[in-house]
Amino acid sequence: MSQVYRWSGTTKQNMHQRLNRELEKEEEREQLKVILRQIRVDHPGMGCKALYRKIDLMTMGRDKFFEFYGGYGFRIVPTKAFRRTTDSTGVIRFPNLVRDRELTDVNQVWVSDITYYEIEGRFYYLTFIMDQYSRRIIGHSASRTLKTAQTTIPALRMALGRIPGELRTRPIIHSDGGGQYYSKEFLGLTEGRLRNSMCVNVYENPHAERINGTIKNNYLKGYNPIGFEGLVRSLNKAVYMYNHEKPHSSINHKTPVQFEKEIKMKKELVTLN
Repeated sequence: MSQVYRWSGTTKQNMHQRLNRELEKEEEREQLKVILRQIRVDHPGMGCKALYRKIDLMTMGRDKFFEFYGGYGFRIVPTKAFRRTTDSTGVIRFPNLVRDRELTDVNQVWVSDITYYEIEGRFYYLTFIMDQYSRRIIGHSASRTLKTAQTTIPALRMALGRIPGELRTRPIIHSDGGGQYYSKEFLGLTEGRLRNSMCVNVYENPHAERINGTIKNNYLKGYNPIGFEGLVRSLNKAVYMYNHEKPHSSINHKTPVQFEKEIKMKKELVTLN
């Protein structure tokens, strides 16, 4: 291999750095498709130039963004309705492991998604991981960019802290097809701990979609954060209030924290008996 590097006029280190940069670009592009679909639904008349200024991409210049934007059908076409689907052509795809699955406990299925939040004309990004059974948000992050290191990785590290050492089965982590969910770093964290699952379209990840809207519309808009630091503080508060104070009809009108405490107490009683 060293001879190949010499022939190509580069080094092994430079080659790996170049490959990593290309992977990073590809991951951002795949998640960008998901974010653009959300934006197009919320802002059906927003033009390409305005979107580019708001998104503030790190790995794509203006001309490349315009090419990307048009190439994947995001241009405004008044005569056609916009369809929300996940285009996974040419990317890593995991099977949907949660379809028709009946849950009986926490740490069986975690659902995750990335959404955007606008402050003063700029988009920031929110990542959530939620336990589907208890409805508790177990991992979250706010970021300035769509980079994996700022979105799914910190949220996943937070969520992994709740896996007990004696857990017999690995939880399923279910997401859309965004690049941050199949990046090398993300898969490195899930390997041996979680089972990866992906939806074919957004309708196969409704719980994650719902938590996006709940936190954004029921909490953050009311808190009205200023700047990125304000968003981080408001997001932490929103997640705390959601987990500790908001009752859910789907879990017997308990809060997620109360519901999980009841589950734990029942298990302890069964063990004692």
